[in-house]
Amino acid sequence: MGGVTTTTTTSTTTTTSTTGDRAERRPKQDRSRATRQRLLEAAVSCLAEHGWAGSTVTVVAERAGVSRGAAQHHFPTREDLFTAAVEYVAEERSTALRALFPGGAADDRRAVISALVDLYTGPLFRAALHLWVAASNEDQLRPRVTELEARVGRETHRIAVELLAADESKPGVRETVQGLLDMARGLGLANLLTDDEARRDRVVTQWTALLNQALL
Repeated sequence: MGGVTTTTTTSTTTTTSTTGDRAERRPKQDRSRATRQRLLEAAVSCLAEHGWAGSTVTVVAERAGVSRGAAQHHFPTREDLFTAAVEYVAEERSTALRALFPGGAADDRRAVISALVDLYTGPLFRAALHLWVAASNEDQLRPRVTELEARVGRETHRIAVELLAADESKPGVRETVQGLLDMARGLGLANLLTDDEARRDRVVTQWTALLNQALL
């Protein structure tokens, strides 16, 4: 009887300890994810506001409210931090864009075009632009940014095709959709100097008419 009691107690103790370890790990993992997210968001904000030269790991860590050591634990190099930051926000924006039109939006192409243009007029585009400029002068950064831009560009094109219900098997449709995205990027560049919302609205209206004809 005594041996049975002892075995049961040991088993219960072991199970309790394992459960406690798991419970302890979960808050640590949650804190680690939260710290990483704060760093990524702070990096994008710093890059958009201060450019590459003014966005050091120390500046980002201070803005995120974490130590430099904690920042380097998640992102060992400055290049790791900023390429991950732009990719993270790009993914978040892609998710938000899809969520605006969960059932597709071929019947309201103007809304889709307007939403695509908005992707290039916010802090993400400004941050990405600073990263591109830095990459043109930084050999270590250039391959990462080139690969990132290609991946983000492919994903944005895919989303545009889906939302516009574009049939790329038809001649010229793929190029028309890409032209739309190139136009949106150009409007984003113009927006860096002056916020001309009225002009953007007219351009969106014109592109809607062009897309409606091209995607018949």
